[in-house]
Amino acid sequence: MASKNCCVMFMIFTVAIVQAVSYDTELFETAPCDSNACFDALHGALGDCSCNVDTIDYFNNVKIFPRIQSLVSKDYFRFYKVNLKKECPFWADDSRCAMKHCHIKTCSKDSVPGYVDEHENERPAEKYTKIDQTACSTDEDHDPDLGYLNMTISAASQYEIAKWNAHDSALENFCECDDKDVEAEYVDLSLNPERYTGYKGPSAHRIWRSIYQENCFRPKLNPYESFPYVLSSDLSNMCLEKRVFYRAISGLHSSINIHLCSNYLLSEKGVDFAAPPEGEWGPNLEEFQRRFDPSQTHNEGPNWLKNLYFVYLLEMRALSKAGPYLETEEYFTGNPTEDDETRAAISNMLSVIYSFPDHFNESAMFNGGSQAAKLKNEFREHFWNISRIMDCVGCDKCKLWGKLQTQGLGTALKILFSSQWDSLEADPEQGTLPVRHKANKRLQRTEIVALFNAFARLSNSIRQLENFRIMLSANKEPEVKRNVFEGGGANIRSTKEQCSSGGDKPRIWS
Repeated sequence: MASKNCCVMFMIFTVAIVQAVSYDTELFETAPCDSNACFDALHGALGDCSCNVDTIDYFNNVKIFPRIQSLVSKDYFRFYKVNLKKECPFWADDSRCAMKHCHIKTCSKDSVPGYVDEHENERPAEKYTKIDQTACSTDEDHDPDLGYLNMTISAASQYEIAKWNAHDSALENFCECDDKDVEAEYVDLSLNPERYTGYKGPSAHRIWRSIYQENCFRPKLNPYESFPYVLSSDLSNMCLEKRVFYRAISGLHSSINIHLCSNYLLSEKGVDFAAPPEGEWGPNLEEFQRRFDPSQTHNEGPNWLKNLYFVYLLEMRALSKAGPYLETEEYFTGNPTEDDETRAAISNMLSVIYSFPDHFNESAMFNGGSQAAKLKNEFREHFWNISRIMDCVGCDKCKLWGKLQTQGLGTALKILFSSQWDSLEADPEQGTLPVRHKANKRLQRTEIVALFNAFARLSNSIRQLENFRIMLSANKEPEVKRNVFEGGGANIRSTKEQCSSGGDKPRIWS
């Protein structure tokens, strides 16, 4: 009898251990489901705003997507200047991707339409330099001794002044801009599409763990050690500003994951001689399910997709707020016809964005005196750190698109929350005044390119969700369904949103 009781107790203990372990391993052991589980909860209210998923689906897929994709194909937006040679500031860069799909193709300055040299940024006073002036000694009335000006500045003072300049600049910026670096190069984005590169493993996982665990606001430690994200049930324990920050990062993460799943290397070699030499690329439904299916993500996948819609709404609001300013930009490339078309396309898309009925309301954030100002500074510093983490990515193509989309989101946050944009809408005339000198511009060329391309990536992610939804519903092979969207915007059903990466191991860069 005693041995029987011991056997029963042992069985109960074994079951308990298996159940406990399963909580931390279910992300790896559960097979993707063959249903629409990823989209069942992707409806209704978005949270932290008055908008809903279905409204954004229709608005993006029918009105925004065709416009923004056409716009970013213009020469002004195709070329992005970036420094991909920066050292990782936080840890030794111990993993450089050697796969051919990780590499990028840069282009010379001469091949960039509208490229101008350093004098483009010349301030009005800079034309009065020594080289442009006649020597004062030729003036009979000039006394060098009486006119002597002591320009001596100690090394210590120069160091302090440099810190002041960096501080003043950082007060308005949410991310590092490295386009002025000596090693910065132009990249033709059309030649380096964002897609699955094979970059994965500890180096890739460390990027997103560092972002979520060290640079995102968190209400408390996650009970799942191998799951670095904040559970949606805990978001209500954070204030609005911290929730917005987390959801923006999570939405960006989700968007990147969708890009990788929708442009996945299906085969190194095509099935026939007509296949492209770089292999066959297309949507990978199984990979999408692995990253977003509730059974694979502690039921967080649908919430991650919702966060995609949230960050889309946030960036669209930034475009709307900066619209009067953006409509005055020249978008110069040196091709008058192309420039006119770009300005017309910008005006057309902004007019559509203005018509959106439920824009994100940033005025509800950072209200409350000194405490709110302190929180706003933390908000900015956290995002600044995340922009620097992008230099730690070991795959050049992943780094390129990570830096571009991070800078685009940082530019949107700058528009929404920095003081220099507060009066733009209150004074419509201010937005129509032409600004001729770079020193007075609110946005640099690289920021504008990043802002529109980042928004285009989010728009594409929402559109691709519709593709995956149809693939799941029809239960067909990905190769058959890859051309779902080639027929235009007709008969588009509303998809839905979700957030960040998918699965316990954040393979967003894979």
